This record gives sequence, structure tokens and C-alpha cells, in this order.
Amino acid sequence: MQEQKNLNRRDFLRLSGIASAGVLAAACGAAAPAAAPSAGGAAAPASAQQSSAAAAGLKDVPREKTLILMWAGTEGQYTDVGLANGYATGSKNGHRAVVGSFEPLFYFSAFADETIPWLATGAEYNDDFTQLTVTIREGVEWSDGTPFTANDVAYTFQMLKDNAPLLRDSTIVRDWMESFEAVDDQTVVLKFFEPRPRFLFDKLYGKFDTGIWWVPQHIYKDVEEVQGFGFFDVEKGWPVVTGPFNCVNWTPQQQVMDRRDDWWAAKIGFAELPQIERVITIPVAGEERMSQMMINNEIDSSLDLRATTISQVVAQNPAVITHSGREKPYGYIDWWPTSMWFNHEDGPFTDPNVRWAISYSINREQMLDIALEGSGILTQLPFPYYAPLMPYIEATAPLLEKYNTSEFNLEKAAERMTASGYEKDSEGFWAKDGERVEAAMVGWTIFNDIGPVIAEQLRQGGFVSDYSTPADTGTRESDGTQKIWLNGHGGSINDPFDTLQMYHSRYWAPIGEPTSYNSRYKNPEYDALIDEMAKLQPSPDDPVYMDLYLKAVEIYLRDLIDAPIQQWLHRIPYNTTYWTDWPTADNNYVNGAFWHETVGLIFNRLKPTQA
Repeated sequence: MQEQKNLNRRDFLRLSGIASAGVLAAACGAAAPAAAPSAGGAAAPASAQQSSAAAAGLKDVPREKTLILMWAGTEGQYTDVGLANGYATGSKNGHRAVVGSFEPLFYFSAFADETIPWLATGAEYNDDFTQLTVTIREGVEWSDGTPFTANDVAYTFQMLKDNAPLLRDSTIVRDWMESFEAVDDQTVVLKFFEPRPRFLFDKLYGKFDTGIWWVPQHIYKDVEEVQGFGFFDVEKGWPVVTGPFNCVNWTPQQQVMDRRDDWWAAKIGFAELPQIERVITIPVAGEERMSQMMINNEIDSSLDLRATTISQVVAQNPAVITHSGREKPYGYIDWWPTSMWFNHEDGPFTDPNVRWAISYSINREQMLDIALEGSGILTQLPFPYYAPLMPYIEATAPLLEKYNTSEFNLEKAAERMTASGYEKDSEGFWAKDGERVEAAMVGWTIFNDIGPVIAEQLRQGGFVSDYSTPADTGTRESDGTQKIWLNGHGGSINDPFDTLQMYHSRYWAPIGEPTSYNSRYKNPEYDALIDEMAKLQPSPDDPVYMDLYLKAVEIYLRDLIDAPIQQWLHRIPYNTTYWTDWPTADNNYVNGAFWHETVGLIFNRLKPTQA
């Protein structure tokens, strides 16, 4: 009997005692929105962030030329102040350490299906995809005036290889790349041990959160330990960047980036200077505070809001829009579908029966109703529902009949647990040899809506469970301390390989050591399939490639490497009081996450409302 199905949202919350802000978002209804600039162009009142910038001795920039963003941080503080090197230990934000400063060789907008050559002008493979020649754009400069050349690209690859597996992308560089040579200042030749047809798109295109971060050779060549290098010193002009913005002030309370009027792209006539003169980021201090500041026109955009919150924000401020305008679902499908992740190396979830029992105990439909007011989208696979991926998803349908990852079935959960020697104790919890199954989940605060609901469902299914968002969530997942957690997949966009390769044993590490992808799954049969897929040009019309995909995804499903939960909807608010030309469904030039590598496309497009 599936009793949870018969409980509505109100009854579930009442009986379970859940009343978190993430689940029952308060109607943010206090103050009315602050007055917008008048049509006559009168200056807007200074914000608290502008006042802080003035107190730091920075030049005066009016509010209507300042973009204020709220994102990142821990409990209202930036805890990685001074770590402008995205590869540094402790850097929480990578390429986003200084928003608007990083630029890729090529931008790629998945929403516009457009490739935009940027620091590079082109790239060409040889016939068998074992060599890739990249041409660097002439006239590109670092912020200290030093030319950006092929030498910087080759040096970055060497740095990654020398520091494998500790730095992001370093494992792939070590395992795939035979050599990287700057033939001249504008040409770099990359050679691979085997055919690597997807390397260009995967690693040299800046899209969502993927794409290698380039470092200035003339600075890093003198750094003894990359992971210990902060790269922030305003007097030295650090960080040295290629983007149109650089950091001029950084405290636990805010980060200030001013426009560089000597930006290379403007100097050579490749692009106009952004109309934004200053970007201020402030740390997230809870959903309620973030929402209230958006309602009051104190910020222009923020980290995505929960479903129960953004509807209130839109209702209370007519200047706030989203990707879908002012209508549900208030967002778009991101590349980050959510799963319940498991530690395959240590703890009870090394057993596939226990993993499947966890999945069967989650009533996903009820989760949608309670946590997301019915506005979410469930998923049976760890891939976003993007058009290039749909042929693969559709081909998986017969396997999903056999391995139904979205099924809620407590009887099947019990069968799985019993098969592995578990019995329910006197209080109704699954136990073996006197030990209960501890399913204490962690996750980021963005899961504060669904996390508590799932934890309660697991408790009702016989697992000892709760949900928390500790400050060291990422470290716990990476070093194997954590056994079960909620997280997304920053992987596939147009090819299932990019997500499936996350489970390759090259990313395995002993408990206590950091990992790039955290499942710690090991399976030689699976590895062999992924290795073969890596050599082929991906196409759903290629029967060989499709066969490899179906074999690999069947292992994923059979072993339930992680348990798919939902498609991730980015419900990002955009305030049009001061800035327009935000990316929306009707203006779909790029996805709207300003923390992604495509932020430059947004900053270069935004226009003052009172122009």
C-alpha cells in the first residue's frame, strides 16, 4: 500500500512537521518596491552596496550604471575572499571567482545554437581527429597589456597535465593529450593519443560551466604551487584577465568589478564596451532576503529562486521578469538535472539493492506537489531535455520499462532490502546486524525545497534520514565523507557521453582524497564502453555509437549509479528597473545564469533602462 499517495500537500506538511522556508516560502510582502529612476533621468538613490564602494575609496558610479547581483557565499559572507585563481584550493567559484573577467576561446549558446569565436578565430581537426589546430585572435591582450597568445594556451595545458588529477580538467588532459605546442603566437597544435572528436566542443567552448580556464603564462610560470596561489592584489593589477571587468574591491560582504575601458575587444574594434560600468556581487543571505531585495529593486538579478518564492516576487514587483516572462514556470530547463547521488566506495549504498530501495521510497509526484507547487519536471535519466539529446532519451524507453527510475513502490523497496539481508526493527527502520541504514542527506541551499520532503519520505520508507546544508557540503562529497546527497549533473548538452563519462573509474579515488566527480563508481565493462564512445564522432544516427550508448546507459540503470529526481529549472529573476535586454524565451540569445561561462554574452548585451 502506497500511503503517501493519499496525502495532499497540506496534510503531508502537517503530519511530517516540515515547515522550512524552502518548502513553505513566506509571502515576501513587506515593503513596496523602491522607486525607479524617473523618465526624466534623475539619478537613482545610492544603494547600500554603492555606499560601501564609496567607503572603500572607489570612484563614484551611479546606480543606473551599476549592475548588482546576489549569488554565492556562505551564510551571507564570502569565505573565499582573495582567491581569484579558480584553480586554487578553497576557491568556491572557479571561473566565476571574478564575474565578467574570464573569456573562452569560443562561446557557445545552447539556446541560440550558436558558436561565437572569441579569443580564437577558428579550430580544425585532421582527418582522424587525433590533431586539432587552434588559431588565436590577433590583438587579444591580458589586462596588464601583455598579449594573449598560443603560448598561454599551451602553458595552461601543461599546467593541468603537471597537476593531474588535482585541478579541474587535468585528468582528461593527462589521459587524452599527447602534446600541445605553440607553433607561433597565433597557432597552437594539440595532439591526442587516440581520436578525440568531441574535445573541441567539450573543453575549448565556453558554455554553461564547462570550458578550460586559461591562465597568463607570464604570471603563472613563476608560481611554485598553483593550488596555493590566490592571484589577488589590486596594487599589482591582479588578477590579470582578458575580460572587460576586473576586481577593484573584495570583502566578505561584497565584490566590486569595474569596467576596463582598455579592454582588448574595444581597442581592436571587435566589440563595443559593455554599457555596464560597475558590477557588484553580494553574497546570498537566505531566500527571503534575496527575494525582498529583488522586490525592493535593490538587486538586478540573483541566484535562481525556489518555485514557491519566485511567484511571490513576480506578483509583488511588476518590473521583475523571468525567462518565461511573468508566467509559469518562471524559468528554463538547465543542463543540471538533479539526482540522489551515492557513495559507491563506502557505506550502505555500495549495495545496488539499497540504492534501488531508496529510489523506490521517493514519491516524486508528491515531491512536486509539496515542494514545487506542481511546477517542476521529473526525469528518469540524468540528461537535460534538450533537442539534440532527445533521440537518445527516446531510444532508452524500452530500458526504462525494465528499470523504472521514477517508480514509487514501497513493496519493491522492501523486496530489495530483504534480498540484501535487512529487516525492519521495532521502530520500523531498516537494519542489519543491529545497524540502521543512515540516509542523512546533504545538499546546497537550492535544494531546500525538495530536500526536506525527500528526507521525510525516506523516513516513512524506513530509513534514518534528514536533510542539511553544511558549509563543507562540497568537500564532504568530494572526499567521500558523505554517503548520500542531492546534486546536479553539469554534463551533457548535445551528447550523452559528457554525463556518462562522469562515472568512469578514472575519477575514482580512495576515501579521503578529492574527486572531480564524486560517485566513486568502478566497473571495467562500463569503462570500456565509455572509452569506445570517446573515440567516435557522436551521432544518434550512427548505429555503432547508439549501441555503445544503450549498453552504457543500461549499466547505469541496472546499477542505479545515482537516482534521477527532476529536471533542474533555472528560475532566475531579472529586474528591469535599471537594465533591459535580459535573455528570455522571446530574446533567447543565451541561458540566463550569470554565473556560467557565457556571462560575457549577457554583460555585453544589457542596456540601461533609462538610456
